[in-house]
Amino acid sequence: MADLKGRDFLKLLDFTSEEIGYLIDLAADLKAKKKAGIPHRIHEGKNIALIFEKTSTRTRCSFEVAASDLGMGSTYLAEGSQIGKKESIADTARVLAGMYDGIEYRGFGQAVVEELAKYSKVPVWNGLTNEFHPTQILADFLTIKEHFGYLKGINFVYMGDARYNMGNSLMVGCAKMGLNFTAAAPKKYFPDQALVDECLEIASQTGSVIRFCEDPFEAVKDANVIYTDVWVSMGEPIEVWQERIDDLAPYQVNKALMDAAAENVVFMHCLPAYHDHKTAVGKEMGEKFGREAMEVTDEVFESEKSIVFEEAENRMHTIKAVMAATL
Repeated sequence: MADLKGRDFLKLLDFTSEEIGYLIDLAADLKAKKKAGIPHRIHEGKNIALIFEKTSTRTRCSFEVAASDLGMGSTYLAEGSQIGKKESIADTARVLAGMYDGIEYRGFGQAVVEELAKYSKVPVWNGLTNEFHPTQILADFLTIKEHFGYLKGINFVYMGDARYNMGNSLMVGCAKMGLNFTAAAPKKYFPDQALVDECLEIASQTGSVIRFCEDPFEAVKDANVIYTDVWVSMGEPIEVWQERIDDLAPYQVNKALMDAAAENVVFMHCLPAYHDHKTAVGKEMGEKFGREAMEVTDEVFESEKSIVFEEAENRMHTIKAVMAATL
C-alpha cells in the first residue's frame, strides 16, 4: 500500500509506477463500494477549495461528488475569486490553505498549479493545465484495465495534436505503466522533444514502446485503444481552427480507421467531443467549415466500440482516490 498522505498531485511524472497503480486500484475499490451502497466517508468534516479558471463539466462534477462521498464539503471558486487578479498565487495558496484541507486548480499554465503547491501547506491537485491533465489519465487507465483486465502491453494510439496536456500526459502515463504509446499526427504536432526524451528513459525501465507516426493507418495497426481529443485548445477562437482542421483531417477517427486496428480495439475520448451538430459550437463549426464532424465521426462515437461514457464516469472514481489517498 502506497503512503501518499500530504502529497500534491500535479503531474504523473512525480509518481512511481507503483504509486499510479495503487491509485487506480484504490479507485476500483471505491467504485465498487459506491456501486454496492457501502458508505466511505473517510474524510468526514474536511473541506476542499475548487479553483476553476477554465470551464468544466467532468472535472467539477467529479470533485464535488467525490468530496461529498468522502464526507467533505467543497467550495467552487471561478470568476468571483481574486486569484491572479488582486491577489497573487502565493497569497491565495496561503489564504486557502488556512481554511481548507485540499485545493484543486484547473486553469492555464502548469507554473500556476506548481506555485500554488509551493506555498500551500495542504495537498494541491491539478484538474487540468495547458501542459498536463493527470486525473484524466487515471480515469483512462482505470477504464482500460476494466475493459481488458490489464495495462502493460496495451497498444495505445493517440490521434491528433500531441503537443499539449492530453498528448503529454498520455505519453507519460503509458511510459510509466508499460503501455505502448503511438502519437499519430503531422510532425509539427509531436510532443516537446525534452519530454519525449524523459518518457523514453522511463519506458526503458518499464518495457513501454514510444513511437511517432505520420501515417494514421500505419499508426493504428494492432491498436487496442484509439484515443483522440478536440482539435483546438480550450479558449482558442474558432477563427484559428482552419489550419488545424486542414492538418488533422486525415487523422479523424472514423470507421475505416477503426477497422484497420486490432479486432478488440476500443475508442476513447476525454470529452467534450465534436462528433455531430447537436451543440451550438458544433453547429457553428459545421456551418463554418462544412464538416459533419471533427476529430471523430458520430458513427464511431456512438458505436459499441466506444467506451467514452464509462471513461467519463471514472473521472469521479479516480479523483476520489486521489483525494482519499493524499488527505
